[in-house]
Formats: sequence, structure tokens, C-alpha cells
Amino acid sequence: MTQEILITGAAGEIGSWLRLSLRQPDLHIRLLDVTGQNALEPDESARLITASITDQGALTEACEGVDAVLHLGGLSTVGYSWDEYLDVNINGTRCVLEAARLCGVPRVVYASSHHAVGFHSNTPGRTVPDYLYSRPDSLYGVSKAAGESLCSLYHDRYGLDAICIRIGSFRTRPTDLRTLWNWLSPGDCTRLFEAALETTNPGFRLVWGVSANERGIMSLEEGRAIGYVPLDNAEEFINDVGVDAQTEMVQGADLIGGPFTSPTID
Repeated sequence: MTQEILITGAAGEIGSWLRLSLRQPDLHIRLLDVTGQNALEPDESARLITASITDQGALTEACEGVDAVLHLGGLSTVGYSWDEYLDVNINGTRCVLEAARLCGVPRVVYASSHHAVGFHSNTPGRTVPDYLYSRPDSLYGVSKAAGESLCSLYHDRYGLDAICIRIGSFRTRPTDLRTLWNWLSPGDCTRLFEAALETTNPGFRLVWGVSANERGIMSLEEGRAIGYVPLDNAEEFINDVGVDAQTEMVQGADLIGGPFTSPTID
């Protein structure tokens, strides 16, 4: 059956990856970003939309006839003011959810972040649960925690299926000690978002966005409950990381947010 999905933040790192990796004949993708995007390839069944996630009218138009929204749009981890995070990340997420509600879109998959819980401990051997309560490590983390709350509200009040993925460190390969336990590989990223699109009647969920890392501390229970089967392990790259556990990171070394817990970040 042909499926129509909307990806916000389609020109970002994860959006650009999913644009390619989710491609299949029965999936039509609408790619929305405030910045310019690469032109469509000849075999790409997609539509480019240039708009901000704070533009309620444009978002509502983009959501017409859509089966699901992958909401990746927003400002990144550092370098922005509170007013900017408030406008783009928080109000923008509300606009996405409201557009989905108005258009009868049944599902939103929200790209949250481990920074929403960054002040929790990362104690080795202790499993960090899926529904760990918010302890954001930065203004960015606050905006992600607020986005999760909005998803919860739109599920409870309007019946929208909302899966919040607390993404760890998405990159080609782990680069330091911290990413040995919170890495999300590109391949597992695709598998996770595919599962979030395909699972039946998920309701509201908080799911960790990490790979099957040998040193991983995040629960994979909710991920597996929606059909996510991670295949990659950061330990495969241990010889490439080449870091000294005693010197790599002093600030926030015992916290999920690591250096982002520093008071100098925002």
C-alpha cells in the first residue's frame, strides 16, 4: 500500500540520511525545510517544500493527505538564544502537532534527544529506563523535553499516535568514550524510524534512539516493543576511538549529557 509521509528538517543530518535510506517504491515523501535542499534525483518519489515549522499555514498544507510525520526540524544543540529555542523548537513542534491534528494525520514521530535527560547519571551497569523523567542539560534539552510533553498532550487529548525518539549520538561511527554507549548508527537510525512508521497503534511512546552497543546503558525495551531490532555495536570501532578514559572528559563525565551539562554551554 502506498504511504505518504512528511519529513520536517529534511535538509538536516538525519533528515538527509532518511531521505535516501527510507526510499522505496510504495513510499512517497514530502521533504520540508526552511533552507534549500538538493534537487530530486530521477528515481526519487518525493516533493520539496520550503517552509518553516513555525508557519502554521504552510505546515497544514504540507500535512494534507499525509499518513505520518517524521518531525526532525528544529535548532541544534548549542549556539541559540532562549527566544530562538522557544520559537522554533517548542512553538514549531506545537505547529507540527496542530497541523497533524487539523489534517487528521494519525501519527507523528518526534526526534527528541538524550539531552532532555542529560542531568541523570550514566552509571555503567545501570539500565536507563525508556520513560526516565526529564532532567534537561541545556536550553536545547529543555526544548526537547517540552516537545515530548506536547506529544503526550496531543495523544491524550486528541488521540494522535506519538512516538518520541530520544536520539543518542547519530554519526557514521563512534568518536569518543561517550559515543561508545550512546551511539546511533545510520543503519539503525533507518531501522528505528521504519519501525516507528510501521508499528500498530503505538499510542504515546518514549523510545531510546541508540544502537545495540556493548557498553550501552539505555533500555531497548520500548524500541523492541515497536519492532526495532538494532544490529550495530559501537564496540566494533573501539580501536579507532583511541581515547584515554582518565583525560577525555572531566566536566559531566558521570552524566548522560556529558559536557553539555556545563554552565557555559548556553
